[in-house]
Amino acid sequence: MSQNKSPVYRIAPSILSADFARLGEELRSVIEAGADWIHFDVMDNHYVPNLTFGPMICSALKPHAKKADGTAVPIDVHLMVQPVDSLAAAFADAGADLISFHPDASGHVHRSVQAIKSKGCKAGLVFNPAAALDVLDWVIDDIDLILIMSVNPGFGGQSFIDSALRKIEQARKRIDASGKDIRLEVDGGIKLDNIAQVAAAGADTFVAGSAIFGKPDYRAVIAGMRTALAAT
Repeated sequence: MSQNKSPVYRIAPSILSADFARLGEELRSVIEAGADWIHFDVMDNHYVPNLTFGPMICSALKPHAKKADGTAVPIDVHLMVQPVDSLAAAFADAGADLISFHPDASGHVHRSVQAIKSKGCKAGLVFNPAAALDVLDWVIDDIDLILIMSVNPGFGGQSFIDSALRKIEQARKRIDASGKDIRLEVDGGIKLDNIAQVAAAGADTFVAGSAIFGKPDYRAVIAGMRTALAAT
């Protein structure tokens, strides 16, 4: 990476791949295993062809999003919805800490960012595999997170799209040029054997769903990811 200091890496398990019948327990287990953030994939069966969680689920899980010592673990909400603003506000009220959305799903990207921040949340923009980063020319000074999709949004368990590495590199250059403290997150097909390559391209935050929740030992997977990251 082109930063002068060593990056702080974050692992953000996606509860899209968790056992929905026992989400609170799954949250506590993955936090105990070392998760830094909890990633919340919100799909509306409109912007993407699937339907997942609403604000009530977020509100119900908020009390479980903490470490054994009581330290809060951030809830990272990725809105795959259109329109954006009303649901963003509802998730802010439900306890989200970071809310990111797709620029093409908002009628007015800057206004949506400001609305999220006015609720006390950090705001992010999400870029689909074929989406250009051009909107960052106008809003990078106002956001806290850039999320690069390395699969097509809508379903878990897909394979990593290699062209995302170029986009991660481009996003990292923009962040470094801005001089701002912006997280660069990647979502889709992240697993033990590619996380180091994704970090080398410039990412510092990694969403992993089936790679963690699909395994019997969450702690072993997260520890393995940290070992791979430490070698970059």
